[in-house]
Amino acid sequence: MINKDNITNLEILSNQELIAIINKMVERGVSLSFFGKKNAQYIEKKVKPRQVEVIQDLSCSKTANRNKLIEGENLQAMVTLYKYRNSVDLILTDPPYNTGKDFRYNDKWDEDPNDPYLGELVKLEDGSRHTKWMKFMLPRLQMMKAMLKKSGVLAICIDDRELYHLGMLLDEIFGEDNRIGIINWQKSYSPRNDNTHISTATEYVLVYAKNLEYANTSLLSRTDKMNSIYTNPDKDPNGDWTSGDPCARTPNSKDRYAIQSPFTGDLHYPGTGSWRFKKTDIKAELESWGIKYVEKSLNDGRAKALVIKNGIIPEIPVNQNLDDQTTIEFHGEANSIMKKGFAVAEKIRINGVYPKIFFLKEGKGRPRYKRYLSQVKKGRVPLTYWADEDYEEEFILGCQSWPYEESGHSQTGIRELDYVVGKGHGFTTVKPLKLFEKIIQLWCPNDGIVLDPFAGSGTTGHAVMELNALTGSERAFILIEKGEESDDYTRSLTQVRLARAISGERVDKDGKIRVLESPMSEGFDYWFLKREVDASTILKMRREEIIDVILTSHWEEDTKKSAYNLERFQDNDFKYLVGKNLRNEGFFIIWDGEKSVGQLDINVLKTIANEAKLGSVKPPYHVYARYQLYQSPNVMFYQIPDKILAHLGLNENSDRYNNEEEE
Repeated sequence: MINKDNITNLEILSNQELIAIINKMVERGVSLSFFGKKNAQYIEKKVKPRQVEVIQDLSCSKTANRNKLIEGENLQAMVTLYKYRNSVDLILTDPPYNTGKDFRYNDKWDEDPNDPYLGELVKLEDGSRHTKWMKFMLPRLQMMKAMLKKSGVLAICIDDRELYHLGMLLDEIFGEDNRIGIINWQKSYSPRNDNTHISTATEYVLVYAKNLEYANTSLLSRTDKMNSIYTNPDKDPNGDWTSGDPCARTPNSKDRYAIQSPFTGDLHYPGTGSWRFKKTDIKAELESWGIKYVEKSLNDGRAKALVIKNGIIPEIPVNQNLDDQTTIEFHGEANSIMKKGFAVAEKIRINGVYPKIFFLKEGKGRPRYKRYLSQVKKGRVPLTYWADEDYEEEFILGCQSWPYEESGHSQTGIRELDYVVGKGHGFTTVKPLKLFEKIIQLWCPNDGIVLDPFAGSGTTGHAVMELNALTGSERAFILIEKGEESDDYTRSLTQVRLARAISGERVDKDGKIRVLESPMSEGFDYWFLKREVDASTILKMRREEIIDVILTSHWEEDTKKSAYNLERFQDNDFKYLVGKNLRNEGFFIIWDGEKSVGQLDINVLKTIANEAKLGSVKPPYHVYARYQLYQSPNVMFYQIPDKILAHLGLNENSDRYNNEEEE
């Protein structure tokens, strides 16, 4: 029997599909093809959103929180998170690496991605394991792109097993031109003896922008070592400074001229480049040493030089190469004007504040300029290798190499998890907090949203909260994790880690849980994905169920991009009032299950107005009900189930997610 997975794609494709592949190769040069790709590209359209239950006992907040931990299959969860579409700033995630121990695939997903079964582990001996992995990742990567803002960034971890396949998928979905970089981070610092050839010490983070034109890479925090090179030996009122090169690399003929030293009378040339400051500014700084300067032609093939007024100019040797940073020394007898000037300059050097242009070797060396700490960038840029130098010029983030001192290593991640939840959690590979914090700092603004569809032990959420505590930022996280068929670790591990990160509880050396770290003023809502949602499902929901669905799915046109939360009223005796938005406008649900689906009439409106006073909420009143029999300028009416379906990206005539054009 022939295994269809082993048949080359060309043998099973139609003529139209073959033509499409050839056209793509002609237009783009490279095309990725694998069995089942076409179906994988469109399978997300078959995914239905899910009913959301907010589990208060597993939530860690008294009111609605921007942070979410979602228990459920990630493709289904991202479809359910319709109101966050085009709202996420950074997706930071660590998918299964296809090691033979971590990746499960359900063959039924090829036709029905709504099947809840996670599937069997894909073994290393499975000849189609790479194809299965790509079929699994393709629709999820498409959904991740849809979740990102126009300025959003995806940072996805991987190792060498699927590095090339993932890179080609991302090039195709996001576009090669939107690739920001490939980070090579050091996961271990000592060789292992379990490999025949070489010991793998690095893994990778592939970073892509949704649209490179709008994406932004922030600076990393400056280190004490970087700042230590700035001192203030002359007590400059402008603060600490360091020596900078006054020569720019870019040649400019009008700025390639000689400067005469106010200490020695020597001539200094900028070499192949130019002086980086305006001539008038340089003249003013030179005169700050107590000597008058003039412009004068030296017949050296350069622009007019800045020389001492009425001074003596050194002779330029014949055939002298002026294309280097050349110094023509003054060997003659200085006249009285020069001698007087030298003395004044020396007095300033010893007792005063140096001008911005100064000279090395106690005045006998080449010119330099003061670079003030207050004027340099308030951070450092990520370069090919993270060093201590300061860089002022525009940078390009290409392939990065991050040593473990910069990003932590994998063993650190395990120790961090042990410290929070204790040993025996079963995780053998955990990303270090330092690595994720660094990525978040680079590509998520201080008030942005970070999404992790493969949350695992919750490192991303922990990193977001720790950064908020350390820097005062207000980032939020959305984590999605299903756990495994035999181990629902979303509740037993991920939720516990996040809750203890907030409470400060840790596991001490004796295995006892105690508050060992400072508590954090954070929280999160725990969402559980239940059955598929359609019109008939909504109409059969109990009141508590429909409240959860409405509060978790609601968005308004003018605030959709921020995907803000509705705050639920807990433990109240209101008949209709269930929550409020950020503008303190009340939300009311007229519903009592199938037996009394609810209608807005004059008597109900009177009750709503009374409850609004008791709940201290203001109009317009947002009212969900099955029917509207009375209209009021104080009411915004949402019909059940139509408006709920619309907020989930559906309508009564379609169960397909995302029918609208992408922005």
